[in-house]
Amino acid sequence: MDPQEMLEMAFHQAPVGIVMTQHRVIRYYNKAFADMFGYEGDELRDRSFAILYPSLDEFVKIGNIGLQPLRETGRYSDERIMARRDGSLFWCRVRGNSLTRDEPLAHAVWSMADLSHERPVISLTMRERQIVMHLGEGRTSKDIARILEISPRTVEAYRARLLKKLGVSNVAELLSNVGGMPG
Repeated sequence: MDPQEMLEMAFHQAPVGIVMTQHRVIRYYNKAFADMFGYEGDELRDRSFAILYPSLDEFVKIGNIGLQPLRETGRYSDERIMARRDGSLFWCRVRGNSLTRDEPLAHAVWSMADLSHERPVISLTMRERQIVMHLGEGRTSKDIARILEISPRTVEAYRARLLKKLGVSNVAELLSNVGGMPG
């Protein structure tokens, strides 16, 4: 087997999802990546990565969060909730390298690992995920309210419901239970 064939075999048979993107559009990916999201063959080729997120808002926000580290180091990683083709949500470990640091999302390679067996998804609404993300960034209720264009009391109500829903007594415990969830 020649070296090129060996590289292609390694890419296609890797135990984690591998995907190459251009401006957040899927260009090349392996079988593990397609299987993880419930797709087959070339169904994902030339499609926006947005279809793999729970919402368009989360796609935009996570893209913006990753820009700074990609520019500074050429790398980005997190654990986030992603969406399968059937709409089910799952935790995913994402690691990426930009191939063009001056324009980080122009060309990038990403590895993705399904964490379902380690971390079940806690059912949160998009608004709850937004509140948790902003709390994780250390924002106050007033700051969150301004960003989301809702009242501070509404933010406090969401915060109280989240604490109750997750059976925790403070924001630190809340963030520990949903650790690293952007969006």
